[in-house]
Amino acid sequence: MLVQKPDGKNEVDASLAADAQMVASMRLVLSIAALSAILVDPTGLRGIAGLTWLPFFGYILYSLIVFVCSRLNSPFSHSKSVHWLDLCWYALIVLSTEGIHSFFFLFFFFAILTSSLRWGLEEGARVTLASVALFAACGVGSTTEKDLPRVLLRATFLLALGYISVHWGGSKVELKRRLALLGDVSRLSNPRFGVDQTITSVLEKVLTFFRGSCCILVTREKESGSCFVRTIRVGESRNSVNAQQIGADAAAPLISLPQNRIVAYCRPLWPAISAFAGTAAYDSAQGKWSQLDGPASDNLAELLDARSFICVPASLRRSDGRLYVFSSQRTFRKAEALFLDHVAAQAFPVIENIELLDRMASDAASQERRKLALDLHDTAIQPYIGLNMGLSALRKKAAADNPLVEDINKLGEMAAKVICDLRRYAGMVRDGACKTEHSLIVVLRQQVAQIRDFYGIDVAVCVEGELNVCDRLTAEVLQIVREGLSNICKHTLARRGSVKLECADGLIRVRIENDADGTQSVDFQPRSITERAAALGGRAHVRPGTDGATAVCIEIPV
Repeated sequence: MLVQKPDGKNEVDASLAADAQMVASMRLVLSIAALSAILVDPTGLRGIAGLTWLPFFGYILYSLIVFVCSRLNSPFSHSKSVHWLDLCWYALIVLSTEGIHSFFFLFFFFAILTSSLRWGLEEGARVTLASVALFAACGVGSTTEKDLPRVLLRATFLLALGYISVHWGGSKVELKRRLALLGDVSRLSNPRFGVDQTITSVLEKVLTFFRGSCCILVTREKESGSCFVRTIRVGESRNSVNAQQIGADAAAPLISLPQNRIVAYCRPLWPAISAFAGTAAYDSAQGKWSQLDGPASDNLAELLDARSFICVPASLRRSDGRLYVFSSQRTFRKAEALFLDHVAAQAFPVIENIELLDRMASDAASQERRKLALDLHDTAIQPYIGLNMGLSALRKKAAADNPLVEDINKLGEMAAKVICDLRRYAGMVRDGACKTEHSLIVVLRQQVAQIRDFYGIDVAVCVEGELNVCDRLTAEVLQIVREGLSNICKHTLARRGSVKLECADGLIRVRIENDADGTQSVDFQPRSITERAAALGGRAHVRPGTDGATAVCIEIPV
């Protein structure tokens, strides 16, 4: 079963655009309302005359520009600089009216609300503090002793209501992030990519969400006791999608913590404040946190050079272990540890389902491979054997001076080579496809050598970086490349070609190119290659290469 992923990025972009348009509309209404209030009752404020009107007209013009930009979906309307410019306009309006006595100080709440609801707690807190500072600065030089209570009251009012707005806005942003992560880890990936690819994808998403420096999943098989570890680090390319087996001694620090507890650790910056750090363990049965004694957490943090970490139990059907997120910069909160437990509870049942699907698919594929191997032997290999025997008999009948002897010998060698290739391919079908990147390159080079011998086409093979793909995807990529090379031999007059493979940015890229032959047009789509790429969640397209060449480019997500 394959569940297609919705285009989450487009949904997020549409939501941001709608929010920006709504905020821009309210900003324009607010600016017009402020000017209208003064026009209706200009005596309500002292000092409204002359250049005092300019900030109001300027703010209306600025609001109109932002509104137009939001309608045009300009990046400026989505940026953080908008609410900081709002603060500057509000400070100028307050300063040009009555300073600390102006009721326009309430405008600051608009910037606080929009920043916190759109960008979260940190940005909202910065805007709140800046609003209080700007309001207080508006009274510098004109504030008397009698005005101090009003300044303090309004500043406290801004700070208190601003904190509430920031707290709720930050909670809303954090909740959206959490829901997005839970949706990602609970969504089935392509079963063709296997369990290891899915687990690695979950670890990468968890590491990105918690802004950690390292994410580790350590598991121990219940029957054999063998330990395996998967590690994802920030700034490092993914070395392998497969788990690495480690010894029991090496795994001991990672599995020494209580298996049924959620753990949050923070290393103290100074020994004098060690009371505010340490290891906290959450007991799900009792529903409370308790202090966990012992040097295990300190040793683990020192081993991985981490300032803080959180870890939760990770249980699968045939193994159990722990999921860790380490950070060398920030301090994790207990609430984050509890949410990590929710992520593990959501993700690992999906992984078990994919493992079950993978096992069922492997068993079914094994039976199908045996059947295909027999069919290949009966329907493809046997006719070639008969053809080779016929060519041998024809060669014996031909005299030594017959001009067709050389061609007959070449056809016989080609038939014998095809029989060997078909037998090897039938064995691969029966026993399973190639297992490693090395075997993929070896098979490709054998295919290229055969094309050079039989068709006189020189094909270069280039591999950039490591092809960190699973066995199933390796077999699919190999078949796509074979089909592309076959198209060059059958449908073009090219004498040179190239195959380039690269795995980067979450994609495996394959580029199959042949030189210009004067007859090939790029206005076509290879049906077989396109269908195979689409089945893997990728795409294929044809584009002009260098010097009039034709290139088939395939991109498959990993």
